[in-house]
Amino acid sequence: MLEEVERWLSARSWSANDRPLHQILAAKQRTGRTVSVVLPALNEEETVGDIAAVIRHDLMRQVPLVDELVVVDSGSTDRTSEVAAAAGARVVHRDRILPRLPAVPGKGEVLWRSLLVTRGDIVCFVDADLKDFSSDFVTGIVGPLLTDPDVDLVKAMYDRPLAGAAGQGGRVTELMARPLLNMHWPQLAGFVQPLGGEYAARRSLLEQLPFPVGYGVELGMLVDALHLVGLDALAQVDVGVRKHRHQDGQALGRMAAAIYRTAQLRLARGHLIRPSLTQFERGTDGFEPRTYSVDTEERPPMVEIAEYQERRAA
Repeated sequence: MLEEVERWLSARSWSANDRPLHQILAAKQRTGRTVSVVLPALNEEETVGDIAAVIRHDLMRQVPLVDELVVVDSGSTDRTSEVAAAAGARVVHRDRILPRLPAVPGKGEVLWRSLLVTRGDIVCFVDADLKDFSSDFVTGIVGPLLTDPDVDLVKAMYDRPLAGAAGQGGRVTELMARPLLNMHWPQLAGFVQPLGGEYAARRSLLEQLPFPVGYGVELGMLVDALHLVGLDALAQVDVGVRKHRHQDGQALGRMAAAIYRTAQLRLARGHLIRPSLTQFERGTDGFEPRTYSVDTEERPPMVEIAEYQERRAA
């Protein structure tokens, strides 16, 4: 590991307990910074309501840490929107944000569009499939941004159990993302959960970043933020254990391919690698190939979008 990364791990890796809630609230009052929490959601009726209810109760009613809670529904066919609204979140459909640009499927697309329907100086993203959710996830990653002006982006780190086994979740992280980062961006090798969906950042940073529309958004954001603001502006906070719905192996394969493509684009901005992935499924006549497109589209920095510029000027 690079000496620089060892120093970074000591200086920029914290526990959620390092910043008591009263200290975070005092910093918020002193700085006047506002906080938005965004939950990107697709068919998450089983969990999105509990997450929204905890944030609403703990961080909006009991203490005034979160100023707005927004669920961006990316086309759910279940009761995600109704459940989220009943729990106190403001629900916005992805397709109603920036309608002049037809939406494409993908988590990164939802996160990018969320910048247009939120106002917070600090934007906190939380995946909507978490189980046994604790508001420590939010306070842990928002805290450093309110208390330390030199920090621009904070990732959550945690244990990810799989089928009861500790530390066995995050398969794409270990098999794809971590090797890529260690080989090509060794300054980022200290991140425990580089692909984790729980992170917070200053709007002033997010609006300058391009957003891969799909699974590559987390890796792309880390790499681009490193180049834009430097390693010392990035941090991570231990929030304990993350429990969520795990995807099957083929879905993970498609995720890994998108992450590799995101990395390849940043390494060379090239187009020579075929952006598709063929997998196999057993059918009636044996194994049958299924070829999937690997999402390679990216949205430009939000600060370049006319509607966003108009809102800032208003």
